[in-house]
Amino acid sequence: MFYGKNSFDIIVVGGGHAGVEAAYASAKMGRNVLLLTYDVGNLGETSCNPAIGGIGKSNLVKEIDALGGLMGRLSDLSGIQYRVLNSSRGYAVRATRIQIDRKIYKQKTLSILLNIKNICVYSCEVTELIIKNNTVLGVIVNNNDKIFSSITILATGTFLDAKIYISKFYSYGGRINDFCSRNLACFLKHLCPDYGYLKTGTPPRIDSTTVNTKKLFTQESAFLKSGFFSVFRDLYNYNFLPQVKCYLTNTNSVTHKIILDNIHKSALFNDLLKSVGPRYCLSLEDKILKFSSKLEHQIFLELESLSNTVIYPNGLSMSLPIEIQKNVIHSICGMEKAKIICPGYAIKYLFFNPNNLYRTLESKKINNLFFAGQINGTTGYEEAAAQGLVAGINASLKFNFKGKIFNHLKFKRNNSYIGVLIDDLCHKSIEEPYRIFTSRAEYRLFLREDNADYRLTPLGYKLGLISEKKWIFFNKKMDYIKCAYNYFKNKKISKKKIFFLKNIRNKEISIKKLISDYFIEIEKIKFYFKLNKKIESNPYLKEVEILIKYENYLKKQKKEIKKFDIYKNIKIPKNINFSKISGLSKEVIENLNKYKPSCLRQLYKITGITPAAIIIILIFLQKFK
Repeated sequence: MFYGKNSFDIIVVGGGHAGVEAAYASAKMGRNVLLLTYDVGNLGETSCNPAIGGIGKSNLVKEIDALGGLMGRLSDLSGIQYRVLNSSRGYAVRATRIQIDRKIYKQKTLSILLNIKNICVYSCEVTELIIKNNTVLGVIVNNNDKIFSSITILATGTFLDAKIYISKFYSYGGRINDFCSRNLACFLKHLCPDYGYLKTGTPPRIDSTTVNTKKLFTQESAFLKSGFFSVFRDLYNYNFLPQVKCYLTNTNSVTHKIILDNIHKSALFNDLLKSVGPRYCLSLEDKILKFSSKLEHQIFLELESLSNTVIYPNGLSMSLPIEIQKNVIHSICGMEKAKIICPGYAIKYLFFNPNNLYRTLESKKINNLFFAGQINGTTGYEEAAAQGLVAGINASLKFNFKGKIFNHLKFKRNNSYIGVLIDDLCHKSIEEPYRIFTSRAEYRLFLREDNADYRLTPLGYKLGLISEKKWIFFNKKMDYIKCAYNYFKNKKISKKKIFFLKNIRNKEISIKKLISDYFIEIEKIKFYFKLNKKIESNPYLKEVEILIKYENYLKKQKKEIKKFDIYKNIKIPKNINFSKISGLSKEVIENLNKYKPSCLRQLYKITGITPAAIIIILIFLQKFK
């Protein structure tokens, strides 16, 4: 409750994933926090896809959890289907994805925040900021009340000057049937004139009782095989939810013809939406135009909640007229009689150039004003939550250093995906909604899902985000792993056991199988693990295996990183034809031709140029110089 108090340490504007993490981190670090949102019941709303994680994104969630944030814990509490993506590939690019119950996720979010004594959550519209001498002093809300604070964090998501489009018709709103912040948007555009508009979209929602699932391929939950997001899950009293199935279907030639015949009616192609959308989350109209040779596109039918019948058809984002959307849906196998509960739509929203932020996410122009989430030009819940955590941490640290040099926290590219995200936002241009990928991280062998807590939990404890209970749990785990790792790796053992150690590094062989096949001294190993259970069921055994498997690769990568620094000043010929360089993606070639870099160093500042692409270009230049 708000109770009319008009002064706080930190005000957070926005109750999405960025706002939730910012408020939570600030409060856990001892600040008195006010979270302002238009609808308290929508805290932590997953406006689009009802899932957390995925390629690159899961690394962010694991890091948020390792630092003491909320998203991983909330996902585990509300998970109704678990998947492991890229399971056949190396551990550096594997990803956890959890389909969540949207209602339960919101309920758990609200419950946790309301039970923190130094967080006030209040429903209202923020219309202006209070600015004096280039310093933010608080906010003005829609009844003209002034609320003062030392620091303000803007985490407004897609709600700034947002328009929802269905065909040629539009309405104002950050979500369908929801609020849009036009007054604050107008104020901010005058305050920070370096802004732009981005677009995204969402598919129509379907009534599951009208879908013929018997005709569709079924995907079961990998609940027992998948890992969880929170490394501290054993400390919580989880009542894991019933697991649901996901159903797979495909578009077809009839679907594609309907789209092509009506493409001029789409909001994306009638000149109303003059802004850029996410490259890697295309609308159905975009897919069919850009990949005209493909005969079908896969659709995942995902249940949004155990308590209702709403299905999210992942892959069917569109902004066509409602009647055309019905025809599209009915042309797809299993959905011939499907009923649309809510139509798909496109949305255009305001963002501000994050190049104008320090890596702390504080504005370079307005003191004590922080920006986090989609207001910075990103897309995705995970990217927003990571920024919210960074803003909340740095806002709290800055509050501690009133009038003194700000002892801020900078996440680095070599210690976290959060560091990659922040560095890219603050130093590269935003030409499309930014999404994290493993390919953006040049140190991804170091930044795996499985070692997020090794890298960041000590920092979370130092900041006060990790409790004593969690810290003791973490240190016990590290003791187990260190003991087992040293036992397997460093002991001088018999020929049979040396064979065992060498085989752990074989990609195709698991440590559990080798233990059962070759190890005799099982009781001795159990002693080293300090556990009274079978070694094969040890939850940390896989992490020991990964440490051993990756050891030589990590040594090699460290050498390559040092060597690569020498080559940054190598010149790139003016007449080079980048399309002739094998291994570069279409996006990379487009950006190279656009910016025409003159040396390798300049590649780092170009949006979409991955570390892998830079290495390919370097090899090409060395080969043909």
